[in-house]
Amino acid sequence: MFLDFVEGPLWYAAVVIFLVGIAIRFYEILARGVKPDLATPRTEGTAGALRTIVTRSWTAKGFSSGAVFHLIAGYMFHIGLFVLLIFAAPHVIFIEERILGFGWAPAPHWLFIVAADLAFAGLVLLWLRRVMHPVMRQISTFDDHAAAILTFVVMFTGCMALLLSHDSLRAIHMLTVCLLMIYFPFSRLMHAFTFVLSRGYTGAVMGRKGVQA
Repeated sequence: MFLDFVEGPLWYAAVVIFLVGIAIRFYEILARGVKPDLATPRTEGTAGALRTIVTRSWTAKGFSSGAVFHLIAGYMFHIGLFVLLIFAAPHVIFIEERILGFGWAPAPHWLFIVAADLAFAGLVLLWLRRVMHPVMRQISTFDDHAAAILTFVVMFTGCMALLLSHDSLRAIHMLTVCLLMIYFPFSRLMHAFTFVLSRGYTGAVMGRKGVQA
């Protein structure tokens, strides 16, 4: 049965590729090392790293309205996706049975609807800005569009599987989830893990120079 395959062998293969791929990417980043800073540090780099990780989570004053739009749409997508991923009832059951061995109270149906609306709206707005804004369109690559489309398909099939409760839709959703997990470590979606490293490094360097990043 196709559902047994995607929730069995394909799922476990995707998990292995996902975890190993992330580990390799982190190793590649950390193995590069950093150039020694020969200048006398003015302040502690750790404080600068922590500050920048926090402050880069919103748009600084003086940026254009486009940056604010990107920030709001980004939070809509990420918060909505987080609620769907962690608190949707089927996901809570899956996490309990397949991953952690324990679960928690799922989100009520109304919260699922709100989270889904936020996630879909945020993702579509971000993608539309990417294809319509002249600068964003020039710097966007196939990877950017593929990640957005694949994420949209995963969310869409998940909502359809939940609302209609068909095994065929559940199998299609699991197939797209596995494809996304396999693609994840080799795409820009890795920023979900590496943003802490990049922001922290920038903040530490600037902090040692006495500059607030």
